[in-house]
Amino acid sequence: MKHAPRPNGYRDAWCGQLTADRADTEASVAGWVHRRRDHGGLIFIDLRDRSGIVQLVFHPENAPEAHERAHALRAEDVISVTGRVTRRDPKNVNPNLATGEIELAASRLEILADAETPPFPVDNGSDVDEIIRLRHRSLDLRRAELQRTIAMRHRIVATMREILNDRDFLEIETPYLTRSTPEGARDYLVPARIQPGSFYALPQSPQLFKQLLMIGGMERYYQVARCFRDEDTRADRQPEFTQLDVEMAFVEQDDVIDCMEAVMGAVFEREGYAVAPPPWPRMTFAEAVSRYGIDRPDTRFGLELHDLADALSGTEFKVFADALGSGGVVRGINAGPRELPRSDLEALTELAKQHGAKGLVWAFVQEEGWRSPIAKFLAEPEMAAINAKLDATPGDLLLIVADELTTVGQALSALRLEVARRFDLIPAGRHDILWVVDFPAFFWDADAQRWDAAHHPFTSPSGDLGDPANLTSEAYDLVLDGAEIGGGSIRINRIEVQQRVFELLGIGPEEAQGRFGFLLDALRYGAPPHGGIAMGVDRIVTALAGVESIRDTIAFPKAASGADPLTGAPAPVDASQMRELGLRPA
Repeated sequence: MKHAPRPNGYRDAWCGQLTADRADTEASVAGWVHRRRDHGGLIFIDLRDRSGIVQLVFHPENAPEAHERAHALRAEDVISVTGRVTRRDPKNVNPNLATGEIELAASRLEILADAETPPFPVDNGSDVDEIIRLRHRSLDLRRAELQRTIAMRHRIVATMREILNDRDFLEIETPYLTRSTPEGARDYLVPARIQPGSFYALPQSPQLFKQLLMIGGMERYYQVARCFRDEDTRADRQPEFTQLDVEMAFVEQDDVIDCMEAVMGAVFEREGYAVAPPPWPRMTFAEAVSRYGIDRPDTRFGLELHDLADALSGTEFKVFADALGSGGVVRGINAGPRELPRSDLEALTELAKQHGAKGLVWAFVQEEGWRSPIAKFLAEPEMAAINAKLDATPGDLLLIVADELTTVGQALSALRLEVARRFDLIPAGRHDILWVVDFPAFFWDADAQRWDAAHHPFTSPSGDLGDPANLTSEAYDLVLDGAEIGGGSIRINRIEVQQRVFELLGIGPEEAQGRFGFLLDALRYGAPPHGGIAMGVDRIVTALAGVESIRDTIAFPKAASGADPLTGAPAPVDASQMRELGLRPA
């Protein structure tokens, strides 16, 4: 906190900024009682505000009235105190506090609000059940760790705005009440009183509006946008979240990437986050999936995936043969020299199953052959060939999955992360960032028998639209330590291409006009080449603050269940409200 508060009847200084420079002067501070200690005649109070803590001392002989009132103080009482800043005796200096060289000898005490005994101690709230913390979020927000994270979030967003403002972007708001469009998750719907039976949708992102802004000639737009998705929560996902939304006209992919490297490079530098300066490396989607199993690879450690099809071309082991015969793959990782008990191997097998695999093959490499449940089903040359593919030596643990391509990638990716976690394979303090580019434009949905957009239906494809299986797209994701923190694309700016993409996705002309007519109509009047990106503010703050969940980066988050313990939402509403909206109770 750079500037002292405006002097008023409560304070003229921040608690955490009273230092030896203010010794022998009068000061007024205000805040919450953090801790109280009664040492016979003297009463010591640690007073806390957002800037930090300062020690107050109440002397019975110097300020008897204030001293008497201080006897009644309890944790979290709100007080205002005036006194003289005095240096502590050298042996009483607290090196752990910025204010540890001084204390404030109180001459006046005003109790502004009494506090009941809190349901948990503010100075050690991290060990409290999360639901209790969220139910009493105003108390939880007083914790120093959470205040530091929220302050960091503010600085990060301020830096983003500053860099974009310097590059001639306009901050423009887009609607919260819009219509439902397919963007990969369920919409939150809002019943429309003015048109019973119809609904607004809360936006999953400002995607179509920012494209309309480009068509409208705004050329450079950004917004710190609130987005809503009705999907299950996770440590890195909330029903409502915040993204830095950016769109630019007359640009190519490199222009968007260059702009975002300037923004994020400044964020990392100002927060002292140890990431290499831009430009950042790029990896194709195909390479990421081949080497790491997923399109958001954590490259801080090895354990890369290897294809074992050549080593097993003539295998008679049914699990491997069936996978390869049905067009699937057999891939594996070398987990290194490990010795794990059967219980840990069973836990790894369960992890693979949680990610869709039917099972897991594990093998310990020995001087002669393998120690593995499947060793008797493989010929010696097959085991030797697998060893060669995985660069295995005696003592190494091999983990192998056979299934269709995506399932194998997801399972082995989860296994490599779990092995890295268990055995501390990630170098302390190292952070890797990279762009993943050249995504497929479409994935085939075998159940629905149609193509699905790999990103969203407005991403510009590259290649022959008559061959969707081999189309790539001008999409790009920014990945930090294995977490996607941003993603975007160059958009479709020609109506005939957009209509063809809708056809591939099974969206006919009437449906397209009904759902996206406002975009299609705008495209008819001349749309510039344009593209953009959305950066996940919550995920970025989570990484830089070093916390485990985005819930610890949001002032008022939802619980893991998606409910809000603070307000009790979601909750029933009055029958009269339901009738007014034309709805019936469930």
